[in-house]
Amino acid sequence: MSDGRIADRRIAAGAERPGRPGRPRPVEALRLRLLREVNSTVHGADLHLERYDRPPGDPGLFGPDSVVWQVHGHPAGMLVGGFAALMLQALHPVAMRAVAEHSDYRTDPVGRLHRTARFVSTTTLGSSAAAEAAISDVRRIHGHVRGRDTGGRPYRADDPDLLCWVHTAETACFLAGHQVFAGAGRLSPAQCDDYLAEVAQIGQLLGADGVPVSRAGLVRYLVGARGALRATPEALEAVALLRGFGRTRRERLAVRVLTNAATGLLPHWARRALGIRRPWAVRRLWDRPLARLLGAVMVWACGLSPIRAAATARARARPAVPAGGGGTR
Repeated sequence: MSDGRIADRRIAAGAERPGRPGRPRPVEALRLRLLREVNSTVHGADLHLERYDRPPGDPGLFGPDSVVWQVHGHPAGMLVGGFAALMLQALHPVAMRAVAEHSDYRTDPVGRLHRTARFVSTTTLGSSAAAEAAISDVRRIHGHVRGRDTGGRPYRADDPDLLCWVHTAETACFLAGHQVFAGAGRLSPAQCDDYLAEVAQIGQLLGADGVPVSRAGLVRYLVGARGALRATPEALEAVALLRGFGRTRRERLAVRVLTNAATGLLPHWARRALGIRRPWAVRRLWDRPLARLLGAVMVWACGLSPIRAAATARARARPAVPAGGGGTR
C-alpha cells in the first residue's frame, strides 16, 4: 500500500464519529477528501516516505533549522511561487525550446507536476542520499537533452548558464511567494540572503555556474538576463496551458486562483512580455486574498505534511550506533 493511502487511513480512523465506527464526521470527511485531492495533484498517490524518514540523525542537505526549510514549508508561498517560476522560466527561449521538444507537459501535465514537486521536496527535506540521488537522476536526464534553438544554434540542457537561469528564476519566485504570503513569518533582509546562499547548493550540484547567493546578486542577475528573454509562441502556449490546467472543475478553479496570484509575483516586464494584463488593484485586492484563503484551506486540510513530519523526526533523531561500536572508553 502506498504511503499516501496509509496516511489517509490513519486520518480517517481518527475522524470517525464516536459510537458510529467507520463513519467519519462530516467536517473531517471533507478534510480527508481535500487531503487526498491535494496529495494526488501535487505529489501523486505515493508520497515515498522512505526518502524522508531515514536514517536517523541525517539532516539532509539543509536541516530543519535552515531558511530553506522555512521558505519551502509554506504551502501558499510555494504553490503561488512555483506557478510564477514556470511562467518566468518560459521567457528564456532556449529553456522553453528544450522543454517544448523534450518534455511531456502537454500530454501529461500532472506527471510533470508530480516530478517537479518530488524533486523540490526530496532535495529540501529528503535524506542526504535521497537528495543526492534525485540530483544525480536529473543530471543524467539533462545529459541526453540536446537540440537546436529557433535560430539553428545547438543547445544542451546541462549548459551551466541555462541551469543557472532555471534555478534562479525558480528560487527568486519561491522567495517572493514566501515574502508575500508568510505574513508574520516574512524573512528579514539578512534571512533572504541566507535563503539564496543556502538554496544555491542545489543549483551548483546540478551544474549551474554563477548562481546568485544574495538579493543584490539576484537583482544584478535578472537585470543582466533580461536582454535574452522574450515570449516565444511556445512560451505563450505553455503559460496558457498552465493557467487552464486541471482535471476537475474544482482543480481548475484552484489553479486559476493560484496562477492569478502568481502573476502578481512576476516583474512588470515579465507580465508585459507574456501579455498578462491584470491591474494592480485586482492583483493586490482580489488575487492575493483569494490565494491566502485557498492556502489556509489547504493547511487546514493537510495539517502537518507527512513528508515534513517524517523529515523532521529523522533529522532530530539520535543517530544510530553501528553494531559493535559507539561505546565509551
